[in-house]
Amino acid sequence: MRIAVTGATGHLGGLVIESLIQRGTAASDIVAIVRDEAKAAPLANLGVNVAVAPYEDEAALTAALQGVERLVLVSASEVGKRVPQHANIINAARAAGVSFIVYTSLLNLDTSELGLAPEHRETEQLLAQSGIDHTVLRNGWYWENYASALESGKATGSFFGAAGEAKVSGAARRDYAEAAAVVVTGEGHTGKVYELAGAPALSYPQIAEQVGQVLGQEVRYVNQSVEEYQATLEGVGMPAEVAGMFAAMDPMIEAGALYSESTDLQDLIGRPSSSVVETFSA
Repeated sequence: MRIAVTGATGHLGGLVIESLIQRGTAASDIVAIVRDEAKAAPLANLGVNVAVAPYEDEAALTAALQGVERLVLVSASEVGKRVPQHANIINAARAAGVSFIVYTSLLNLDTSELGLAPEHRETEQLLAQSGIDHTVLRNGWYWENYASALESGKATGSFFGAAGEAKVSGAARRDYAEAAAVVVTGEGHTGKVYELAGAPALSYPQIAEQVGQVLGQEVRYVNQSVEEYQATLEGVGMPAEVAGMFAAMDPMIEAGALYSESTDLQDLIGRPSSSVVETFSA
């Protein structure tokens, strides 16, 4: 069975390939779809097939997917450009005869008001209209999204945000990658939508506490206004547009956008999901 993974040099895509190999898929049966061949050298050294096919190039994507039976479509990273990019991949998969697609979507998509949600909704609709068997993995938040808390915690003893007592059902990227590997190599998943949530959910003060455990010092959560939080993010070098997007998410997170009691993630990977401490201590 030949399996392709998009965004293969990205954080999640690379971990999906690693999980596939760990679960027994031969490297020679994996196609890593990438933009930059040089960045894929470590994958090529493992024996993985590397295909250079940008999301914008449907013809190159079609060529890359020739002979591929199953595809892990890791959602593109360029917010605002995802729908046409994902459409190109889905069209290419149909033209190449791909029989099954696993797509990484967003937790609680049916009700989510996060700015990331609309593009995921449109992509799920494209998949539904494609005629290709597929499974949707609605990924929760990555604990790695709070990596900046390690820097601020070490420097100031504080973890900043604007989400009050929000609870986040987060997990490590590796957990979500493993779930994707399980589904794309397994049977009985066609047509299913999995809400992938880490457990236990943590409040922002609890996240700060676990960050402190990683650092070996006390770290406290400082709740800011959205405007203050955006300024904090810009102060550590985040571009203003990106900082504004992240800061604007926090009130929605406080309302429960990243909380779920679903056990789909744990059921798929057959183990507990990773804590903040485990994620940053790995």
